Amino acid sequence: MPAVTVENPLALPRVTAPAEAHSRSALAVSTAPSGLEGEGFPVRRAFAGIDYRHLDPFIMMDQMGEVDYAAGEPKGTPWHPHRGFETVTYIMDGTFIHQDSHGGGGTITNGDTQWMTAGSGLLHIETPPESLVLSGGLFHGLQLWVNLPKADKMMPPKYQDLRASGLKLLTSGDGGALIRLIAGDLGGHTGPGATHTPITMAHISLTPGAELTLPWRADFNALAYGLAGSGFAGPEARPFAMGQAVVFGTGDALTLRASETQDSRSANFEFVLLGGRPIREPMMQYGPFVMNSHAELAQAFDDYQAGRLGTIPADSPLGK
Repeated sequence: MPAVTVENPLALPRVTAPAEAHSRSALAVSTAPSGLEGEGFPVRRAFAGIDYRHLDPFIMMDQMGEVDYAAGEPKGTPWHPHRGFETVTYIMDGTFIHQDSHGGGGTITNGDTQWMTAGSGLLHIETPPESLVLSGGLFHGLQLWVNLPKADKMMPPKYQDLRASGLKLLTSGDGGALIRLIAGDLGGHTGPGATHTPITMAHISLTPGAELTLPWRADFNALAYGLAGSGFAGPEARPFAMGQAVVFGTGDALTLRASETQDSRSANFEFVLLGGRPIREPMMQYGPFVMNSHAELAQAFDDYQAGRLGTIPADSPLGK
């Protein structure tokens, strides 16, 4: 990790916050619990225990892996439904195949992203390719759930295939950071992901000892999650590391710094930054359905049971 790198970050566009910007305080740091998802692949629930008022418009995020599978061990998820939100799957190492009942799908690997807008509902499956199951190998990714406002929850499903080569690559003023902008705006630069709910998502590698101060929309919330290594968040330099999430307060800039020494697994401090404009509507979740009311959740379950969210394609190579 990571798959998308450059030899000379100083050749990239630079992003810095204005001198007068107010850097947000790091309000809290939490540690993600570990568990199993789907057919048994290991995940960390990145935002478990964080109050939803700090997450809105995000619902949850899983760190999938990092795990080095032996032959025969790689696992995925069976066919399952979604309604009312978007899933963003970002793969840093390894390969995942996606297919959905609305015709979307493909293979993502080493820096690619799949952006699936479930909207009114569909069925989908995510699984490693047969070659990875047979050989084993390294697997590491993220899956983020982004809520949709009530007006968009029943929109037609949509699929975006974002190749690693299309990410917007940026750096900090001194070149100590490699910023992979997946979606949203950062200092006037725009990532390739088209979002219905305004958000910013970036994967950042920060060299040991380097500090990064980025402009951040004042109307967005802000979260950071450690993927590898360790560092510090906010002007008060609160420590956080792999498997820990940071909730930031208000302001129009974010400051993060990498520890002088990183662990042997990672040369740099790797983390993801997330922010979005809160929807501020009731959010109710029942498994794979995210709606505004209990009645809407019940309708989503009834529609799934009746086969109205789609059917598994007859020619699906990914099983039933």
